[in-house]
Amino acid sequence: MIIGLSVILIITSIVMVLLVLLHKGKGGGLSDMFGGGVSSTLGSSSVVERNLDRITYFFGILWFVDIVALGWLINH
Repeated sequence: MIIGLSVILIITSIVMVLLVLLHKGKGGGLSDMFGGGVSSTLGSSSVVERNLDRITYFFGILWFVDIVALGWLINH
């Protein structure tokens, strides 16, 4: 059980990193250093950006639940 949850944690961690890197920079910070400030912002989110947000939320919740479950299993 612990090994399965550990594998899920590794996979969700990698997916979370990739999903966060796919998001468009909102201006300022490190995103401007890598050319994120050059593109124009339209003010409204496109369907792709909203779907990317939903997928990121889903994997974030899955990642959090997995960490809590692993912590609970290790301590009990």
